Amino acid sequence: MASTAKPHLGSDLAALVGAENVCEESAPLTAFAVDGVRPEVWVVPGNVEEVAAIVRIANEQKLTLTVAGGFSHQSMGNVPTSVDILLRMDRLNHVLHFDPGDLTIGAESGCKVGDIQKKVFADSLMLPLEPTKAQQGTVGGALATASAGPLKHGFGGAREYCIGVSFVTGDGRVAKAGGRVVKNVAGYDLMKLMIGSQGTLGVITSANFKLFPAPKQTRTFVAEFESCEAALRYRDFVQRSPLTPMCLELISSRAHSYLDGSDEERWAIAVRGAGSDAVLARFRKELGANVLRELEGQDESRFWLALQDFSGTVQKRHQNAMSMTLHVVPAELGSVLKSAEQCGVEQNMLFACIGRAGVASMTAVFVPLSVDPPSVMQYATAIGDLRKRMPRDSAAIVTRCPREAKAYFSVWGETSSDVEAMRAVKRALDPNGILNRGRFLF
Repeated sequence: MASTAKPHLGSDLAALVGAENVCEESAPLTAFAVDGVRPEVWVVPGNVEEVAAIVRIANEQKLTLTVAGGFSHQSMGNVPTSVDILLRMDRLNHVLHFDPGDLTIGAESGCKVGDIQKKVFADSLMLPLEPTKAQQGTVGGALATASAGPLKHGFGGAREYCIGVSFVTGDGRVAKAGGRVVKNVAGYDLMKLMIGSQGTLGVITSANFKLFPAPKQTRTFVAEFESCEAALRYRDFVQRSPLTPMCLELISSRAHSYLDGSDEERWAIAVRGAGSDAVLARFRKELGANVLRELEGQDESRFWLALQDFSGTVQKRHQNAMSMTLHVVPAELGSVLKSAEQCGVEQNMLFACIGRAGVASMTAVFVPLSVDPPSVMQYATAIGDLRKRMPRDSAAIVTRCPREAKAYFSVWGETSSDVEAMRAVKRALDPNGILNRGRFLF
């Protein structure tokens, strides 16, 4: 679809934020193309008022607007109809408040998650927010995509420890939900609605978080198994035990080659414990003889960073790989992974995955077996067949695949039964549908 951007759009935006914060040159804009769709202009606001003014311009002129933080998740979703304005949040990068005694912090949405983590760690605290690339991912992007890494097992997702957000709606209204304190129950819980909304309901401008005491020491215990079934039985054993791991991760047999270059095709369960020497000794005793490796220090840190960016690591080696997230009932995880392997084989692709074994939230990939890329119908058939074989109340969401394949299947899966309610919320917050138009369900 042709762009609807007006000829004077760049000058209008420059009048708001300064000419140095607006770009209409093709070469820089190409680097920020979304699935091959180049923005007509990017703009970098410096405060909430400028964000609201830019959104109002887009809304009044019915221009499409996409928000960018670290620009690390723009492969998600369908191919956009157009991107008239790319709203970059780079300059909204300030910590607004930090109260170590209250275990809270507030930051603008353009702050890098890694910078926030370093700041709170200096006071022996931690923020368990884990985008795939902490030094690139931003607070706003992590919330908009509901990013969650291995720490989700012990601390839950962002909805559990984000206590407040401020945002700008699609018609340019400044709004907020939640607050600065942990015990905040005022008003509708719009905060949880914004988390995971993929930039379709509003532009997140800042957020407040509950923090946690940082562990003084951690250790990772890796147990290996010949089959997925044996690994999941061990998962169940760990969950029944008196242990309280920070992380409980399942690693498929083929995933090891992407994590550490290993050729061993063995399933693994990685358990990360925290506490005193006595607590870690209890972990070692309870976990038993299946533990073949123990990691600590830099080796442990590298191990978990590799797990966080598993999909990105695969994509570097196989540009035509299809990445997805799988959400299933924990008891059904084994059968779903068996189905996924079979669906891959039927389309000449290998299946690999890692993920939160306790909550059955997995990052998975289909990797082409041949040098030549699969046909678009092979991608569509693989994901379509997998969804047919998955139980109800589960989901397979494609997060990255070749652009050409997206026209042949739904990235998000079957349309939700409550889609009319979702559309009503969308109309209330973004009446002209300017935010990420065409990339999601509507």
